[in-house]
Amino acid sequence: MLKPNQKVAIYMEGFIHSDYGKMGLGVARYLQNRIVGIIDSKHAGSNINKEHPIERDIPIYENLDEVIDQGAEVLILGIAPSGGKIPNSWLPIIKKSLSLGLSIINGLHESIAYRFTEQIQNSNQWIWDVRVPQFTPQIASGRALHLNNKRLLMIGTDMACGKMTAGLEIYRWTQQKNIDAAFIATGQIGITLMGSGIPLDAIKVDHACGAVEQMVMSHKDKSLIVIEGQGSILHPGSTATLPLMRGSCPTHMILCHRADKTHLRKPDSVKIPNLKDFINLNEAVASVAGTYGNPKVTGVAVNTVKLSESEAQQYISNLESKLNVPVTDVIRYGAEKIVKDCI
Repeated sequence: MLKPNQKVAIYMEGFIHSDYGKMGLGVARYLQNRIVGIIDSKHAGSNINKEHPIERDIPIYENLDEVIDQGAEVLILGIAPSGGKIPNSWLPIIKKSLSLGLSIINGLHESIAYRFTEQIQNSNQWIWDVRVPQFTPQIASGRALHLNNKRLLMIGTDMACGKMTAGLEIYRWTQQKNIDAAFIATGQIGITLMGSGIPLDAIKVDHACGAVEQMVMSHKDKSLIVIEGQGSILHPGSTATLPLMRGSCPTHMILCHRADKTHLRKPDSVKIPNLKDFINLNEAVASVAGTYGNPKVTGVAVNTVKLSESEAQQYISNLESKLNVPVTDVIRYGAEKIVKDCI
């Protein structure tokens, strides 16, 4: 696994400004390791802080040789193309990386270790397929409901609407405030950052609730557990929200939403409903008529990247008036506003 002192490079060729680049951007924003560079020939010579609101000095280079010259020891495949398959165009850089002594972190559904292990050059190298589950859980039994701590679950109106970002920003805020908190990663980026977690979309559906429950119970002594969200109840292709709710038995929830969206990204024929009604739906599903407590949405994290500063502030103010809960953009304004009532 990735060690804290290892220097990292991120492969993002052609996808720095694409939704498919979220793996690389998430790593660039939150990974504690030194990141010596990003590979993207189109933006070579630039810096990630010039391309995105990421307060970090990470130069962008044209090719693999340049990041190796900067001391890279690990290459993270920072692109998540639709379907999770390794594109054939990536095979040369994977092979070359291994031949030059780099280790590789792969967050896609398709594993690469079985194909490339023989090309590892030395005992310090490794290939980490992040989405390979590390344990087989038991069937869930609702044990988290009986814990005395607080469990904060990120939910969303869509895929890729900020659930991971909101959760990580909230967790970072708890660390700054010396709050005894844990973060449960449920996707490839969070697992890469934390070194452990649940690749929820790679776990059999009958085991998914149990996987979440097992991770929650492993942090039962923490006063606050922040659970990274996946998917959405609204999305016709997503089943992830229910096992997160059942496995964690949340006491609080944060709704995550893209401020510029009125319909799902894909399929765009599905309209996002009134947010108050959507909040009520999630609270009802999480509670099941009181069987699993009375979890409430206590804040909304909106992604306002497509709005100007004045538009963002107006949007947040209007939404707070409509929903009567705190609303913020955690990247622009920080997470404290939507998490302080959970502590």
